[in-house]
Amino acid sequence: MTATSVQPPVTVGKPKSGLLRHVLVRLATAAGVLFAAATLAFLLVRLSGDPVKQLLPPDATAAQEATLRSQLGLDQPLIAQYGDFLWGLLRFDLGDSLVYHEPVGQVIADRVPATLELAAGALVLSLVIAIPAGIYAVTRRGRAGDTGVMTAVLLGQSTPPFWVGILLVLLFSVRLKVLPASGYGTFAHLVLPAVTLSVYSIAVIARLLRSSLIDVLGSDHIRTAKAKGLGPAKVVLAHGLRNASLPTVTVIGLEFGGLLGGAILTEQVFSWPGIGRLTVEAISHRDFPLVQAAVLFFAAAFVIVNLLVDLSYSLLDPRVRAQS
Repeated sequence: MTATSVQPPVTVGKPKSGLLRHVLVRLATAAGVLFAAATLAFLLVRLSGDPVKQLLPPDATAAQEATLRSQLGLDQPLIAQYGDFLWGLLRFDLGDSLVYHEPVGQVIADRVPATLELAAGALVLSLVIAIPAGIYAVTRRGRAGDTGVMTAVLLGQSTPPFWVGILLVLLFSVRLKVLPASGYGTFAHLVLPAVTLSVYSIAVIARLLRSSLIDVLGSDHIRTAKAKGLGPAKVVLAHGLRNASLPTVTVIGLEFGGLLGGAILTEQVFSWPGIGRLTVEAISHRDFPLVQAAVLFFAAAFVIVNLLVDLSYSLLDPRVRAQS
């Protein structure tokens, strides 16, 4: 008599549910990060001093200071101020700027296009230069071309961006007089700030892409492609680049967030009217609501970019999609 083996039931996975759960977890983490950033901004900005003395003339009386402090709500206990801040945050109301006397959301929105234009220009320039440089270095590995690219990468990662900006101004604006040293509104005004901001990102992306391609080119499927008679350039472009894209996409996303944050110094050097320059001005005037809003903007930019990079993994790597 033959025993009939009973096969265990096959569990059918739910990739869509897993991906949705993955997205919800990331969104919850992002909300926690933004809450922590908002709390730190609220506390740290109040350690910088009292804004009342900067808003009033030097000969203001104590009564005038007390009246203004009461109007701004700064005479309340810190916990009460924090509660009002969180309640406003839930209603997307971050208050009015102490200097501009406008809602800080409007003040930030007016400066966002300039900062995004600068960061996007720097990112495009970084990709246009870094990706071909990384590929060229791999195809010339161990030769003069590779050495030249890695030397430039080392210099790019070691040079302070503000120093690069000053040198560019001295060369192209003061000596050659071909590009404006400051201002905003035309493509010529964008060139020097974008180049300054992109130097470090070019070095980071090119170096990581080269390292990733070296790891990928040592795998079995690459050796098979070479055995079929494919040339080095075609092997890299057709087989290696896609497999090396995952860590490269990660660093590109992080670099875009870094470009937004790094725009603070660049905007100061070139008088670029973006959020970075606005943040420095708000800190110097102790404009509490505006500083808090600027910090939240940069934190949200980092969180959104990281979330998009994380979700892009499922499109680039089937293993990540399967795990999700």
